[in-house]
Amino acid sequence: MWYSNAMAVIAINDVSKHFGKTKALNGVTLAIEENTIHGFLGPNGAGKTTMIRILLGIIRPTRGEASIFGLDAYRDRIPIHARLAYVPGEVNLWPNFTGGEVIDLLIGRERLDRKRIDHYLDLFELDPSKKCKTYSKGNRQKVVLVAAFASPAEVFILDEPTSGLDPLMEQRFQQVIKAMHGEGKTIFLSSHILSEVQRIATAVSIIKQGRIEETVPIDEHSNLDRFFHESAPP
Repeated sequence: MWYSNAMAVIAINDVSKHFGKTKALNGVTLAIEENTIHGFLGPNGAGKTTMIRILLGIIRPTRGEASIFGLDAYRDRIPIHARLAYVPGEVNLWPNFTGGEVIDLLIGRERLDRKRIDHYLDLFELDPSKKCKTYSKGNRQKVVLVAAFASPAEVFILDEPTSGLDPLMEQRFQQVIKAMHGEGKTIFLSSHILSEVQRIATAVSIIKQGRIEETVPIDEHSNLDRFFHESAPP
């Protein structure tokens, strides 16, 4: 398994998570370096979202430990959350709030940057004056993307973030991720879509049945296309 000696912003050490007799994760060890776009690729049910819930401090691992910024992901989740942004693939918003109100709430009023918010509203072509109950799935996804990208986060944890977006918006999402990388941000991108990860990630971890199969730097692995083809879901 490939790792660099650079400091890990996200460190996962021998993490397992059992739900009764079901082993969702089984001995996951992974280091996510600073200023990387790290893809987390695997079929549905492979354990990707369970790992993200552990990183967000929502659940505790059965065994092992996970940290972000050198802080325990569960015990120190409040100070960690002040420095990261999270985008889920299934978005539920307050139906009677406008998109703009939700964006303000998610970012936090003390951290609002109207210029950045307006930039991403324009980029993703989102009308913030409409109530969330009128939004399509794609527009609900845009709300959380704008809130994440307009925040001052250092780390972005993205779980199937382009769900519901049309191809043009997917392209703009990829442009933003590359720009964030250029600003020194760290992006952990979970997906089951090979092409999405392959276009923008600097390194990729393949997860199957709760285990990391391999971690590879995209620009250095000569058999990467064949490896992805074999690892991608049908």
